[in-house]
Amino acid sequence: MNALRLATCLAALAAVSGAHAQSAASLGRPAGPTRQVDPKVPQPGEQGKVFPLNSSWVAVSLNGKPFSGERPSFKLDDQLRATGFSGCNTYATAAYPLRDQMLAVGPFALTKKSCDKSVMAAEQAFLVALRSSGKWDIQGRNLIIRTQNGGELRFERSL
Repeated sequence: MNALRLATCLAALAAVSGAHAQSAASLGRPAGPTRQVDPKVPQPGEQGKVFPLNSSWVAVSLNGKPFSGERPSFKLDDQLRATGFSGCNTYATAAYPLRDQMLAVGPFALTKKSCDKSVMAAEQAFLVALRSSGKWDIQGRNLIIRTQNGGELRFERSL
């Protein structure tokens, strides 16, 4: 008796599925999922490097000039939220690794702490370089972000 009920349920389910596919096709829509893959975003299994999500980085230098004092930091989580310390304040933004090792960084949300003028100038330079990021690369323990105007922001992996 249970086998008969199960067979009846399966037959009804198959009929409903077939009717749904037929009605979707008759409306001019393809049956099944219609979400398109964004061609600008790297897909799993593609050749090339993958941006290291959930890794913490500490800034080493900007355009070859080392950071002094408390160094800025950067972390990009798996929800594409970048957070860190910018030299005086903390920041948060959205950052998107794209194809061909490109990185797009959105506007910053910053705390409003005030520091010495030289620290604030270094912080501003760091944020401008990060915001204008272009290509990124991993070399050993270093993350290198090249800006759109030819600058270079170098990080080393932190614990």
